[in-house]
Amino acid sequence: MLKRILLIFLLIIGVYFIYTNWENFDGNRAEGKEQQVEITDEIDLLQVEIGSVTTTIIPEDRDDVKAELDGDGQLEVDRDGDSVEVIVKDEKFNWFNLFKFNDDSKLVIHIPEDYDKDMAINLGSGNVDFGGKSDDNPMKLRELQVEIGSGDMNLKNLDVKDFIHDGSSGDVEVDSLTAGQGSFNLSSGDLIVKHYSGPIKADVSSGDMNFQLDELIHGIEIGLSSGDVGLDLPDDADFTLNGEVSSGDISCDFPLSGQAIDDKSIKGKHGSGKHQIEVDVSSGDVEIH
Repeated sequence: MLKRILLIFLLIIGVYFIYTNWENFDGNRAEGKEQQVEITDEIDLLQVEIGSVTTTIIPEDRDDVKAELDGDGQLEVDRDGDSVEVIVKDEKFNWFNLFKFNDDSKLVIHIPEDYDKDMAINLGSGNVDFGGKSDDNPMKLRELQVEIGSGDMNLKNLDVKDFIHDGSSGDVEVDSLTAGQGSFNLSSGDLIVKHYSGPIKADVSSGDMNFQLDELIHGIEIGLSSGDVGLDLPDDADFTLNGEVSSGDISCDFPLSGQAIDDKSIKGKHGSGKHQIEVDVSSGDVEIH
């Protein structure tokens, strides 16, 4: 009797398994999906929301946004008022998902290279690569906002009036970025910015942040709770340094006139002292070189 009940139970489970995953057997999995939406002059925002998908964003000579998903997930490309949204949602839970050990889904987004308004990228635990064609021919945007969960992001060859970075965890690498305003908030993880030009306002709760500037033409403001910050400035940088320390260290390899150093602060001027560098350290290290 017990064996019969067990057999019926297993039969019910098997039927349910096949029913809820029929698309996985008939070749209709969420692969090779493609959607596109035209970009008109009325569009002010391009919003990209992805979870654990490996994503590449490619600027091209085109007048629409086209997204191609290869792998699991639900792709949505929609226009909502003055914005276009590209969203990848996880598939609804079913028993078959318990047997998936690797998420190798890939998303490619093609955008107009002459789109110059706002863009927002919200990344969960996946990877994103996005950049202009070259440092001489960058992708120009009015605003770029990136929000990182625990994934990794690579950005390059960008010219942005307002750059906003908000990182919870994960690593971000930026190569060749010009910004009219630059805001960098890091809760945990690593941020590496090379060939940067623009102002810096950075708050680090925990993690490491490194900037290499090709030229210093704006002020810098850094608040560090825990972690390390590195500033690589050009040799001819003109700045006035005002650093305050609660627990940690600030070091500056530049010779400073009017230098004043004690256990809690470092102050001085290099060159004309034109640009202000303000550093407030609770715990951690700041190195200026």
